[in-house]
Amino acid sequence: MTGSSETDVIQKVNFPRPRSFFTSFKSDLKETFFPDDPFRQFKSETNPLNRTKEVLQYFITILEWLPKYNLRLFRYDLLAGITIASLAIPQGISYAKLANLPPIIGLYSSFVPPLIYAIFGSSKDLAVGTVAAASLLLASTLGDKVSIKDDPALYLRLIYTSTFFTGIFQAALGIFRLGILVDFLSHSTIIGFMGGTATIIILQQLKGVFGLMQFTHKTDLFSVMHSVFSQTKEWRWESAVIGICFLIFLLFTKRLMEKKPNLFWVSAVAPMVVVVVGGVFAYVVHGENHGIQIVGHLNKGINPSSLTKLNFESKYLPVTIKAGIITGILALAEGVAIGRSFAVMKNYQIDGNKEMIAFGIMNLVGSFTSCYLTTGPFSKSAVNYNAGCKTQMSNVVMSVCMMLTLLLLAPLFSYTPLVGLSAIIISAMLGLIKYKEIYFLFKVDKFDFCVCMAAFLGVVLVSMDVGLMLSVGFSIMRALLYVARPGSSKLGNIPNSTMFRDVEQYPNATEVLGILIIQLGSPIYFANSAYIKEKITRWIEDELDTTNSKGCDLEHLILDFGGVISIDMTGIEMLFEMQRNTAKRGIKVALVNPRIPVLEKLMISNFIESIGKESVFLSIEEAVEASRFMLNQSKDNINNTGPSTTVESNSIVTGDTDIQTI
Repeated sequence: MTGSSETDVIQKVNFPRPRSFFTSFKSDLKETFFPDDPFRQFKSETNPLNRTKEVLQYFITILEWLPKYNLRLFRYDLLAGITIASLAIPQGISYAKLANLPPIIGLYSSFVPPLIYAIFGSSKDLAVGTVAAASLLLASTLGDKVSIKDDPALYLRLIYTSTFFTGIFQAALGIFRLGILVDFLSHSTIIGFMGGTATIIILQQLKGVFGLMQFTHKTDLFSVMHSVFSQTKEWRWESAVIGICFLIFLLFTKRLMEKKPNLFWVSAVAPMVVVVVGGVFAYVVHGENHGIQIVGHLNKGINPSSLTKLNFESKYLPVTIKAGIITGILALAEGVAIGRSFAVMKNYQIDGNKEMIAFGIMNLVGSFTSCYLTTGPFSKSAVNYNAGCKTQMSNVVMSVCMMLTLLLLAPLFSYTPLVGLSAIIISAMLGLIKYKEIYFLFKVDKFDFCVCMAAFLGVVLVSMDVGLMLSVGFSIMRALLYVARPGSSKLGNIPNSTMFRDVEQYPNATEVLGILIIQLGSPIYFANSAYIKEKITRWIEDELDTTNSKGCDLEHLILDFGGVISIDMTGIEMLFEMQRNTAKRGIKVALVNPRIPVLEKLMISNFIESIGKESVFLSIEEAVEASRFMLNQSKDNINNTGPSTTVESNSIVTGDTDIQTI
């Protein structure tokens, strides 16, 4: 070797000894389920007592933030907690009615779960409570099995049982770090599902607005509208007028908050104002005599135990498990996404798997204490954030306020008019129909728009679970399409640089005569190996036509494997077949930057041996220079002029030497 120095030495391609099956399998599992390795922070701690303390603080987050808590933080959390409690009372009653549950269950569900979340949850801004979509989904799923009118006690037991399964499911996802399942609910799926659910919920509230006594339990558009317009003789104008007035007031306060964010508290307390004013009005004028239905009697006292009310009978088990899992996934997707969003705003991190465990324990305990499914609703969390909360203590304050309400004030809410609750729900649901985001999806990604509309139309026209499954099905179909038809590109050299980029994206990129460079950007599996082979073959055919017209043969095929994270046996067989076919045409195959899992399989299968270690490179530039060097040697041999004296580059990488001067 001549003309080299230490600064010229380039690192050789490393051909590691293939790992054992157990080692590689363990690595794959860790990357899939434990990518953040939550226990690595404990490994460096040598003191067993300190390590135990850190482990407890990791799983029981209150042990981490409570010792640092002070009066200055409490002042902010006190205001935030009282504010979200004023919102939790009307929402709790409203959403319980939406789930066909006694209103007191909604208040119970705003007392115990927030306390549990404050102990285990990691988000400082999430405010715990019931949500409209899950409430309606529970009513729809369980209502098909048990009639709320015929057997309300059994229906309530199934609600508790579904919440129990939700807690088990969510906690298991967090413990086994299976949060990847929630990722199947894409952003477009959630937008469409929430929009469709909000539309149905708004239409269902026409029952309360018009003061109807009978109403369908189905959730599709046709059933709801038929139920409304088939009872026009039962419409009560008094109820409609009051409902419209309440709705205008609520929408005005929301608009005021948008114009002047500092007045967020006006919008936050507006639902409570509706409940109080509506209750006083219904009491004074005896609203029940004028078609204004009221909530009815509410018992004093905190949550009674519901442990003995869980129903595990075999004939009801499938429907309760189904309801628990579907609503659990939906609640996780909403709660974790909202928690992460507010964490980004305040520049702190939350662990999605810890949140799943917190939600799971929260719902598990809730099923034992007369609560139904809870999560972190956006409206309440936004109020909590705007009110200036600092820690999870705001949930504790809200819980204490709910406890006082249950002990002292519950009977006062018995005169709350149902039309007022309908107005509160309609006002909240209008904010979930994100038409601007739907239009944005249409502009940016038509397939995502189709996924969104599948969820929306499925929910509105058929049912909530069908809409959700349609949307998830479209999302999975898209993912499979990407797997079966992966992206790849032909590369060319950007003028006056050493960079190689897609020739379609950069038309000024020049192709290297006699060399075809292809970048593969996905795993190579049985599902896509035939497609990849066909695409490479087409490129080779096109390149042969081009090079022959220019009087130059195609002699080198360079495959950039930097984006190929894995390969199966079908993919390896495809590479062997492609290498045999190219060899017949006098084309040599070279690989660039294969990843460890891929390189190991290629070494074990002897593919590397078939092409030669000297045909594996660290970068495209080095592979191109090596190919040019061989092309020049070939030309020199043909012309019988001896070794070429043209200097093309300073170095190439081979399997035997660090550097070779050309």
